[in-house]
Amino acid sequence: MSRIRILSVVGARPNFMKMAPVLRELSKLVDFECRLVHTGQHYDDAMSRVFFDDLGMPNPDFNLTVGSASHAVQTAEIMKRFEEVCDSIKPNLVIVGGDVNSTLACSLTAAKLQIPVAHIEAGLRSFDRSMPEEINRIVTDSISDLLFTTEESGNQNLRREGVAEEKIHFVGNTMIDTLVRCYPLLDRIKVNGPLASLDGRLYFVATIHRPANVDDPEQLMQVLEILETAAQLAPVLFVTHPRTRDRLQRVQGSHKVIEMNNGAHKIERGFVCLLPPLNYMDFVRLLSKSAAVLTDSGGIQEETTFLGIPCLTMRNNTERPITVEVGTNRIVGLEHEKIISSLSSVMGGKWKDASTPPLWDGHAAERVVGVLRTAYGVS
Repeated sequence: MSRIRILSVVGARPNFMKMAPVLRELSKLVDFECRLVHTGQHYDDAMSRVFFDDLGMPNPDFNLTVGSASHAVQTAEIMKRFEEVCDSIKPNLVIVGGDVNSTLACSLTAAKLQIPVAHIEAGLRSFDRSMPEEINRIVTDSISDLLFTTEESGNQNLRREGVAEEKIHFVGNTMIDTLVRCYPLLDRIKVNGPLASLDGRLYFVATIHRPANVDDPEQLMQVLEILETAAQLAPVLFVTHPRTRDRLQRVQGSHKVIEMNNGAHKIERGFVCLLPPLNYMDFVRLLSKSAAVLTDSGGIQEETTFLGIPCLTMRNNTERPITVEVGTNRIVGLEHEKIISSLSSVMGGKWKDASTPPLWDGHAAERVVGVLRTAYGVS
């Protein structure tokens, strides 16, 4: 019997943590021949190369180097270049993860070539179609053959949309697999520069990058005002996505926002400290030691839930309701008073108790590969 040829796709920062455990499990099986495609949606070292290094991922077999562009141009370029890869490899399966443009483009390309698609992190819904990610999720799920879900809401959403039960597989969260694997190593990381001055002191972490929060200058200024007020309780370490950094340069600077790149400043209460993107291990360590996190990221809602760190989601919805139901997450939008009240509760030790969602146990990738073995008759 010939080996089953699989193309696994990564493109943006969250994909790496989701796909790395699956690649690791597939590499143990001689029946599967897995090749990795990096679309280059995130292309600079801070958003891409460091994740291959941190997560022990193999170098990609194909790098499509699409770079940044509008949604339409980026998606079209990925489809054109990915089609060439599919034509040359003729895979039996394409595996995509998450909800970025690479997910949509590669799943759509594969479906049109009649190549089966497996979607890791299927079924999540914010019910907000103004979010590009929501469109990517809905379309990808509608054309996937194997849908791997992380929480019960995903199962319910897919059933409601008419997805056949035999296609839905509740396996848990492969991003948490990565966190479980790396967590014991965090205390070995040597902290240098201004972060070393924290020395056990309380601080908040912020990550804001969604268009709704950063593209409108007035909205972005509102975010900054919230972070500046939060900094009166504890220093705010604002880890900036390149998109956010670009938008910040277009708005009026604040005397309470300081740049930490050159290490010239100490981290102290009353200031929002801008940090560049961090590699995976450094970022998770920063999260794990923080008093609370302010974010509009979906993946960070999950990571903080597992870590037991209070999370304030600065959006009006979440596609990950399990993080609110059993985790540490609270949806706060940009409601200034609600956010500061929540942070005060954190500082007073009054945050809600939380538990780990079902199957977020570090073995989700094993269950994914178990489904693939059954689907392809591999013993």
